[in-house]
Amino acid sequence: MDILIIGGNGKIGKKVTAYFREDANNKVIVAGRNSGDVQVDIADTASIQAMFDKVGKVDAIICAAGEAKWASFNDLSEEDYYIGLKSKLMGQVNLVRIGQNYLSQGGSITLTTGILADDPVVKTASAAMVNGGIHSFVKAVALEIENGIRVNVVSSGLVEDAVYIYKDYFPGHNPIPMTTMVNGYVVPERKEIIVCLSKHN
Repeated sequence: MDILIIGGNGKIGKKVTAYFREDANNKVIVAGRNSGDVQVDIADTASIQAMFDKVGKVDAIICAAGEAKWASFNDLSEEDYYIGLKSKLMGQVNLVRIGQNYLSQGGSITLTTGILADDPVVKTASAAMVNGGIHSFVKAVALEIENGIRVNVVSSGLVEDAVYIYKDYFPGHNPIPMTTMVNGYVVPERKEIIVCLSKHN
């Protein structure tokens, strides 16, 4: 299977990439902003198009990339909101919109959001908004996308590898083991709307 992983060198992406590379039958192509087999800025539609033109046909697309501004609500400017809207939200929307044309029959697209859509914490007004938008988008687009394509989204809580960065923002959250996180990206046999991997104490 030919698998394109956007953000394949990030904290989550590295683990997902390593998992799929364990199968010698898989060809894994890593895309990143400044590294990988091919470069892409998902906030730039032309960059996404250029990436797919270079990579060509694949069987699965996984996105573990996208950013949003974390700051107190009163400190967030309009431009700050656009960071998440252009990158994590519209970047992933455009990966689906353009990427569907480069997928094999019955291929899959798996996006990434996070628990903030359902369980926000302080300083996440922008990030929570973006995550919620992705959830709604996937629910809707899964009803219409053609060619047997499956659109999925993995929604995780705080992963173990990021505890040292974000632990103070997630009181009462159980860190998600990286192996559990990776399992959310294993290509499902049917359309999935949201794979929730986070639980409160």
